[in-house]
Amino acid sequence: MGVAGASLAAVPLVRSQRASAAAPGLDDPAKKEIAMRLVSSAENSSLDWKAQYRYIEDIGDGRGYTAGIIGFCSGTGDMLELVGLYTDRVPGNVLAGYLPALREVDGTDSHDGLDPDFPADWRRAAQDTAFQQAQDDERDRVYFDPAVRQGRTDGLRALGQFAYYDALVMHGDGDDPTGFRGIRARALRSAEPPAQGGDETAYLNAFLDARVWAMEQEEAHSDTSRVETAQRVFLRNGNLDLDTPLDWKVYGDSYHIG
Repeated sequence: MGVAGASLAAVPLVRSQRASAAAPGLDDPAKKEIAMRLVSSAENSSLDWKAQYRYIEDIGDGRGYTAGIIGFCSGTGDMLELVGLYTDRVPGNVLAGYLPALREVDGTDSHDGLDPDFPADWRRAAQDTAFQQAQDDERDRVYFDPAVRQGRTDGLRALGQFAYYDALVMHGDGDDPTGFRGIRARALRSAEPPAQGGDETAYLNAFLDARVWAMEQEEAHSDTSRVETAQRVFLRNGNLDLDTPLDWKVYGDSYHIG
């Protein structure tokens, strides 16, 4: 590519960097609160994300029990890591005795060693502020912080960082085609992010297209409204900084943040 082409490619990057500097990212406290409420609308049909520390059920998606503020699952390892962290901090807590069972069911949808008391004990543990803090810390370590880091690396503002975060929450950080890295790789085949000189809106549309494709590969996630009637609406409105007010729908239910 010649000098003129390189100069043109650099223009969107400069603009993106200026926009990012001017507006807070998703880790700004107010933006992070918005992100928690958006995810809770999809995961729990409620904006009250702090009420979800005690949430637990098997939603029939092949991941065993889904629980807590971000949908930690007994079948995917993140619940095991969470209970392990809690036990490191509070030895002898009500969930500590389930660690062997959680190791055994990891990778499956089995409840062996968990039923019948695990859900009730989870709800008991959720009354402990130390368990609530452990949930917050694991959410940030595994999902939120990596999403913000990768979003910033790609030159994305708050909406793009949120799109990454929501994808990580649902799909995990695997590099298989339906994991977060696989979704991002699919998007990169059709659009460049701002950090590579691409247009932010075009790239985010490509990422959301890839995300929808990944969701449609799994029956339990085939309802794509958390993308199409939420994130895509914000993008269509040009709200790259995820500014309020926000209006969206998930699974047909309407939500508003003023």
